Amino acid sequence: MTAAKAQLHLIHGASYTEREAAIAASLARLPGNSADNSAATDKNVVILEGLPDGQDILQATELLHISRIAPGCFCCIGNLSLRVTLNRALRQKPANIYLGIASDVHLDKLLLTLQDPTYTNLLEINAHTSL
Repeated sequence: MTAAKAQLHLIHGASYTEREAAIAASLARLPGNSADNSAATDKNVVILEGLPDGQDILQATELLHISRIAPGCFCCIGNLSLRVTLNRALRQKPANIYLGIASDVHLDKLLLTLQDPTYTNLLEINAHTSL
């Protein structure tokens, strides 16, 4: 039996706080979730580019793993930090992965990375949202 692919939600633009708030709102809309994620039943992963510019909106739990990657265009820095973080996240077999990036300047190259044969059986790019 084939394992279900993780649904990848790509959020880009705006400030770090706005991206984190958009991800929190999206998580709250998932079936079985509440605003504080206490009723969640599926594992979810959030990968945020950048450093918080205030109080963190999302808090890690047993079912919500949060990774923060130092700011920098993933395509220009060779995708290493993104690939390592994404590979670690995929080992947890999450239902959803939210990837929040600062800019869509090289979005086409990032999407090519995410559509690499390494990830085609593991990820399904659900949507990308520009803030």
